Amino acid sequence: MMESKKTKNLFLNALLLVVVVGLLWWAPENLDGYKIQILNLIAIYSILGLSLNLIYGFTGMFSLGTAGFMCIGAYVSSLLILPEMQKDMIFILEPLNPILYGAHAPFVVAVLAGGVAAAIAGLIIGIPVLRLGGDYLGIATLGFAEIIRVVANNIPTITNGALGLKGIPAYANLWWNYGWMFFTLYVMYRLVNSNFGNALKAIRDDELAAKAMGINTFKYRVISFTVGSFFAGIGGALMASLLTTIDPKMFMVIMTYNVLMVVVAGGLGSLSGSVIGAVVVTVLLEWLRFVENPITLGSFEIPGVPGMRMVIFALSLIMIILYRPEGVMGNKELSWEGLFGLGKGGKDHE
Repeated sequence: MMESKKTKNLFLNALLLVVVVGLLWWAPENLDGYKIQILNLIAIYSILGLSLNLIYGFTGMFSLGTAGFMCIGAYVSSLLILPEMQKDMIFILEPLNPILYGAHAPFVVAVLAGGVAAAIAGLIIGIPVLRLGGDYLGIATLGFAEIIRVVANNIPTITNGALGLKGIPAYANLWWNYGWMFFTLYVMYRLVNSNFGNALKAIRDDELAAKAMGINTFKYRVISFTVGSFFAGIGGALMASLLTTIDPKMFMVIMTYNVLMVVVAGGLGSLSGSVIGAVVVTVLLEWLRFVENPITLGSFEIPGVPGMRMVIFALSLIMIILYRPEGVMGNKELSWEGLFGLGKGGKDHE
């Protein structure tokens, strides 16, 4: 019976993968650039949501440092894929550091380098900061993200200062973004469903009890924070290549809040919830743009209100928090049994 169920799930997973590949093949020829951009953003926000969910949803560490790790990944990756001619055109106020001028790598290596750089930063900041807990940890990581942004704004020989980097090669297409998304999802799934993941959830639920059981809570928290930082750097690297231009203002605290909204809307402690949250948040943010433009109803014209999109979006999130605080999925996962079992529900991490 169990073997039959496993075979059925494997077949359905393979079928889903074929459908996704087919859609990725179909989309570029049949959808306009705006819709393609939304699909790309969904994939990147899924990666970022999964990275923060590992730290916050599965380990219980309230971190607000995502934007800082994205910034590191974005700049490292961009400097490695920018051609020398483009570097000459960008760095006009002060020349680029000679070591970085000749540095070049293929896109996949550059993205990995951005993730590794973010992970190293996460390890360095995590060792002293993760001894804090609760709101104190959130404040400390928020301060770290702001420090990274300010530093990026003031080292023109590396980051070009406030001018940022422009003309970044647009390698981050649907195939790359969704490939990285599925890779992230696979790694996270294997982590949270292993003994390592069980230790993280034990720390989240009751850290004192986890210590009493012999779990080295500090070590597990540092590893979780480092892995989450790695994938935040990956997301930042992909975002930079997708937008083809970055500057320090991109990585302000609002970026962290957007990722946090993805996690909260989808469900803390749910991998599939992070993907669903990325879809909801990205589509809602884009769809609501119409309220900022003039609307004509017959002979009446309602003027657009700048900023109204974020007001409505914030109110929508407040409604989610009030009436479904656990998010769309809670701590459950989508499963084939849940989809076709008529009320059996999804797989619960608990």
